[in-house]
Amino acid sequence: MKEIHYNGFELEHFDSASNFREYQVSLISKYINGNFVEVGAGKGGLVPYYKKIVKNITLLEPEKKLFNILKKKFPSKKIKIKNYTIDKLKNYYDTIIYYDVLEHIKKDLNEVSIASKKLKKNGYLIISVPAYQAFYSDFDKSVGHFKRYNKKDFITIGKRTNLKIEKLVYYDSVGFLFLVLNKILSLKQTNLKNKIFLWNLLIPISKLIDFLTFKMFGKSLLCVFRKCWNTEI
Repeated sequence: MKEIHYNGFELEHFDSASNFREYQVSLISKYINGNFVEVGAGKGGLVPYYKKIVKNITLLEPEKKLFNILKKKFPSKKIKIKNYTIDKLKNYYDTIIYYDVLEHIKKDLNEVSIASKKLKKNGYLIISVPAYQAFYSDFDKSVGHFKRYNKKDFITIGKRTNLKIEKLVYYDSVGFLFLVLNKILSLKQTNLKNKIFLWNLLIPISKLIDFLTFKMFGKSLLCVFRKCWNTEI
C-alpha cells in the first residue's frame, strides 16, 4: 500500500465540537445499521456516537500515525481498526461512511465506485463534504482538500456509479455564514481553536435555521446513496 501522509492538525479541534458531531450523526442515524465501516476515521471523533447506534464497527485509517492513535483510543476488539484503504476490504457492509474525507481524495469518482462494490444490496453509502467550490480557501488547501462540492456533483456521481440518492441536503447554516464572512473580509485562519469553540456553541441555532429553511444552504453537504444491485462475487 502506498504510504499516506496527513497530519490531521485540525481534527482535534473539530472532534471537540460535540454539538456539531452529535448533529452530524443525528442526520444519518436511520441509515446506520448492521456491519458498519467508517473510511478515514481520523482520530475517531465520531465513534462514541456510532456506538450508541450500531455494534459491528470497522474503522479504516490509512495514515499510520492516526491509525496508531485509534488503536490506543479504542483497544477493545469489538471495534476493528485497519491501516488500509477501502479497496483492501474483503467483506461486504450495510453502511459505509465518509465524513469529511472524500474531499481529500483526488479521484473521488473512482473512490465512490470502489465503495459501492463493498456494499451489500440496499446498503447505504453516506458522504459528508465541504460545500460550495466558490468558498475554496487557503485553509482547504492547507488541510489537503482538493475541492468543495455542490448537489450537482453528487447527482453526477450517483448516475455514474448506479447508486440511488436517498438524501441530499446542505446543513450547518451558521457555518455557512462564517464562510461568507471569511470570503468577504478575507479573514485568515488564525485562532482556529477559538473559532471552532464559538461555532460549536451556535450549532443549536444552526439546527433551527436548517429546519426552517429546509436545509437549502449550509457549510457542508450530505449525500446518502443506496445500492440497489447485487455485487457479483
